Amino acid sequence: MNVHHLNCGVLHAPPSPQASCHCLLLEHNGRLALVDTGIGLQDIARPEERIGRQAIDGAGFQFHEALTAVRQIEGLGFQAADVTDIVLTHGDPDHAGGLADFPAAAVHVSDEELARIKAGHWRYSAAQFAHQPQWVVHPKSDVRWFGLEGRPLSLSLKVDAVLVPLAGHTLGHCGVAVRVGDHWLLHVGDAYYLSAELSTDEHPVSQLASMRADDDDERRASLGELRRLARDHATEVAMFGYHDFTEFPSGWLPVAW
Repeated sequence: MNVHHLNCGVLHAPPSPQASCHCLLLEHNGRLALVDTGIGLQDIARPEERIGRQAIDGAGFQFHEALTAVRQIEGLGFQAADVTDIVLTHGDPDHAGGLADFPAAAVHVSDEELARIKAGHWRYSAAQFAHQPQWVVHPKSDVRWFGLEGRPLSLSLKVDAVLVPLAGHTLGHCGVAVRVGDHWLLHVGDAYYLSAELSTDEHPVSQLASMRADDDDERRASLGELRRLARDHATEVAMFGYHDFTEFPSGWLPVAW
């Protein structure tokens, strides 16, 4: 399996630094799966309808077609139809905007997150789901993954992947763990914004994380579990978040935009 780290968007609301939209593209036997989708083509074409002016200005959405997942996948020699599965950490607009660029893909999500999306919770953009994604819902599970709940993902790629509930940022927020050789990659979504949060509660971004959490007590508990993984399982689990540019792999080359 090949694992491609893609930056599928930029958020920049000065004086805060630029934030990435760090997606994973999994490639196996000619089939592709995405973890989160970043900012999509339709977001770029109709930003206020799809995202809303308040969210655009508040988070600092930037719109660059070259960064969309579909354009980067095409640049690798594939087509949108080659993406058979998408796994969402959660449904916020900077994570779900590219869904409509892959209408045939199965979209995997926790049942708690989908319930909030379908209920029209204010933080989600109904326009980003108007194409009626092919949802695959994952309920609670008795499976354990390094001491956390794990919800096994049945992907067309036939890779070992698990949805890992890390609630708080949203009530159905999950990480996505993928086995690569003898270790795991854990995409933690927005369970932290910056890796510095793994070592301190006093970073300036911690206040922002608290403000944007649906349940801050659960967010803190999830962050505590990630700190445990980083402390006790660093050789077995390599984790990274969605917004920290410093967490892209060594040698990673950004797409020019």
